[in-house]
Amino acid sequence: MRKIGSYLMILGAITIVMRFANYVPRILTWIYNWGENTAWGIKIGIVVVGAILYFAGGKKSNTSTEA
Repeated sequence: MRKIGSYLMILGAITIVMRFANYVPRILTWIYNWGENTAWGIKIGIVVVGAILYFAGGKKSNTSTEA
């Protein structure tokens, strides 16, 4: 889950930065149909959900249980 969470956080951060450069990826243009504030909420939500998944994933353990 850490990997998925990190990908979501990176995706959210990239979309926020790209908006400041007046570039919106085609896959995310649909979120602007509901307005600018809702689009910001969705982008920030992507980052927050990614952070939750990242930290909920826990630390990898290298211990194996061999019989």
